[in-house]
Amino acid sequence: MTAPSAMQIPGFRGDLITPDDHDYDDARAVWNGTVDRRPRLIARCSGTADVAAAVRFARDRDLEIAVRGGGHNVAGTAVCDDGIVIDLSSMRAVSVDLVDSTALVQGGALWGDVDHETQAHGLATTGGIVSHTGVGGVSLGGGIGWLMRKHGLTVDNLVEAEVVTASGDIVRASANDHPDLFWALRGGGGNFGVVSSFRFALHPVGPTVMAGPVFWAAEDTTDVLRFYRDFVADAPDELGTVIRLGTMPPLPVVDEDLHFRPAIAVASCYAGPVEDGERAVRALRQFGTPLVDLVEPTSYVDHQSGLDDTVPHGWHYYWKATNLAGLSDAVIDIVAEHAYGATSPRSYAAIFHMGGAVARAPRDATAYPERNVDHNMSIDAVWLPEQDDTVRASETAWARAFLDALQPHHAGVYVNFLDSDDDTSRVREAYGDANYRRLVEVKAKYDPDNVFRNNKNIQPAVPAR
Repeated sequence: MTAPSAMQIPGFRGDLITPDDHDYDDARAVWNGTVDRRPRLIARCSGTADVAAAVRFARDRDLEIAVRGGGHNVAGTAVCDDGIVIDLSSMRAVSVDLVDSTALVQGGALWGDVDHETQAHGLATTGGIVSHTGVGGVSLGGGIGWLMRKHGLTVDNLVEAEVVTASGDIVRASANDHPDLFWALRGGGGNFGVVSSFRFALHPVGPTVMAGPVFWAAEDTTDVLRFYRDFVADAPDELGTVIRLGTMPPLPVVDEDLHFRPAIAVASCYAGPVEDGERAVRALRQFGTPLVDLVEPTSYVDHQSGLDDTVPHGWHYYWKATNLAGLSDAVIDIVAEHAYGATSPRSYAAIFHMGGAVARAPRDATAYPERNVDHNMSIDAVWLPEQDDTVRASETAWARAFLDALQPHHAGVYVNFLDSDDDTSRVREAYGDANYRRLVEVKAKYDPDNVFRNNKNIQPAVPAR
């Protein structure tokens, strides 16, 4: 079938990009450079009406659908072969309502767009820790970030969503309107429709926060992790921390002789007054003999984009992930043994401290269920596009072996961290049996034909005859 022109999609005002267009390769590229898929048509939408028109068009012609927001998902679900990409990347507007402290965010926005607008008013909501991450993917999967212990996950701050369903209808989902769909959207991924806009609750944050990483030599990993375990046990909700194990990033703020040196880092962000944050991280900064201490008062916007250059678009990525109930001595020993076994200096592992407001929400309040785990962990193999298959094989083997070693300590998994080769059993693991059954029922109601299946898919329930 020949790709149609814009006139053949009734009601569509955006741009249509076909394989014959000069910008086709740029339009189909996503964050993970290993993904190389060739859609028949890319429908770059200008608004919700375009999204609805594109969905109806694809349904009428039985075209495979992929939905692109930020295009940042490691599995590359934002693009498909020989189908249509419903591309929201031109829909990035953010509007702040100071009366009710909310932000209306279009579905193609990035977290940098949200932070830019909300921080102009000294407000923020929990979002991704890389500013070029898409709002849609982070939000629909759960949304972990620096502010989650104080203000909850991104899904806990979602007030309302505008959704284009599989039938092409436009509905609003909230606690009062389509509450079953609203529940499912808060963690169930892109299984239930295309979210063309989100409304989030905002909170006073910054604009200056006490934040940044402290690095120690790799040989100090066991001691640092044992100290960290005790340090965060009584940490205030305002203190968000992430452990990073790999090498020192080659950033301008790091001395050149330390670039790519194996190291463990604990990065932090205090969602409160700077002077309180300084006291909260003092013991961390004084532990052992740090290689570099970059904790200081900084703008929240700058902190949110501080990792951007370490995970740019186009590099090759492969992830494995697990949740951890805690950092036992056995877990710490496994992490110390495996964390520095990658051959690529760009590969790393990250451990996110949960708890606080995340843990206080009821397990069944949202589709995101893992409220009682202490940490989410991501093992991220990273290599450059020009490196050969030997490097790829080595890095992916490292990530799989690391995850296998942690198998006895698995406590579920965060769905946004699943890669393309994680099977359906891991999707069920991400939700637990009770939430998964509920999601299956909602899927059957809003997408019985599984139109939205380019995702961490939840199969609709089969209606009883």
